[in-house]
Amino acid sequence: MPSTTTTKLAASEALRTGPEQGAPDALGGDGFGPDALGPVSQRVAVFLCGAFAFLDLYCVQPLLPLFAQVFHATATRVGFTISAATLGVAISAALLAAFGEQLDRKRTIVVYMVMLALCTLLTSTAHSLTTLAMWRLVQGLVSPGIFTITIAYITEEWPALLVPRVMSVYVAGTVFGGFVGRLLGGAVAQHFGWRSVFWSLGISGLCGALATVRLLPPARAAKQRPFPGSRFAPMMQNLHNKRLLATFLIGFCMLFTLVSTFSFITFYLSASPFRLTSAELGYLFAVYLAGLVATLAAGTVLARIGLRHGMVAAMALCLTGITLTLIHSLAVVALGLSVCSSGIFIAQTCANSFLRDAAPAGSRVSAAGLYICFYYIGGTVGGVLPGVAWRLAGWPGCVVLTGGLIVLAGLTALLGWPSNRAEPDPIPL
Repeated sequence: MPSTTTTKLAASEALRTGPEQGAPDALGGDGFGPDALGPVSQRVAVFLCGAFAFLDLYCVQPLLPLFAQVFHATATRVGFTISAATLGVAISAALLAAFGEQLDRKRTIVVYMVMLALCTLLTSTAHSLTTLAMWRLVQGLVSPGIFTITIAYITEEWPALLVPRVMSVYVAGTVFGGFVGRLLGGAVAQHFGWRSVFWSLGISGLCGALATVRLLPPARAAKQRPFPGSRFAPMMQNLHNKRLLATFLIGFCMLFTLVSTFSFITFYLSASPFRLTSAELGYLFAVYLAGLVATLAAGTVLARIGLRHGMVAAMALCLTGITLTLIHSLAVVALGLSVCSSGIFIAQTCANSFLRDAAPAGSRVSAAGLYICFYYIGGTVGGVLPGVAWRLAGWPGCVVLTGGLIVLAGLTALLGWPSNRAEPDPIPL
């Protein structure tokens, strides 16, 4: 019986040669068979990497009104507890883009998971808003070692046509982790205080690192010859790649939308007529589960309809969803957040998968790092700039500002994601 590696290589070759050379048989019937995806445990590990990378990154979102009371601070100031973490991610991701290409994939992911868990535990020692923001910055600095390398791992370990399916599993993991972190953040803080939030999430992170050690296979691609030239060669090549630059801009818009929407809506919903508590705001993030289901369902669909069409449809969902939140009904607001988050997560799957098409082999850690850098710069801006809109026009001002970024992302995908005609890729655009 052929090895898993031989099977994957044969499938990849079949994808390159086309259906007349037997691609359907190589991938199982129509090219989407489960055998080509490899061991289930490997996909579970990818899911866990996404989940534990995002478990505590946004756990403070339902706590922002509480922090404003505890530290006697404005909405803009407590928003820095979000922006500090996203700024740390942007800085660290840029460094990984330059120096991460030759890192061992599995070892790097596990080491950074342990570091993130320890930083989360230490965040509970903060005694001022400034100290809390500093620890959040440190959390952000270590987080990209998990998800940047995981994105590269996926794009290198599976054939191109299967990347959207596996990437949807990873993005679903990030959705699940973000949901659990926010839910625990609100519930634990309500009953045991905000410091207990970081203790519970830190211990959970250590458990996640142990599970990853057991389930994630070592990367085969890590033994490939590195990109020729200096350490900065892949990074510089990617910064001159117009298709990647378009993807980086989309990433900026996506996290801006997510952070802006789910951070400042907590102020909207904690005020009249809703008056939700911290715990109730945490439960509100159950809308993420709709995004989780939508993302998993989108994985197969995207490989059939194309990433560009998928991105435009996702932006339409985002714009519809955020508009619905203007209606003063908690049920309608929840529906709007469900639709908006589903669109954002599908868009993330599209953008992450497009890196496989736009970035050449040997520069995909760099491409993933740069994407994450721009993505989290968007999150940093999204944690602060909407504060100005909130002060000037309340939640409607935030909706107008965020809606503009959503439209920009959709137009960028339409105009900036042309097919690579010189070297056709199995991922349809």
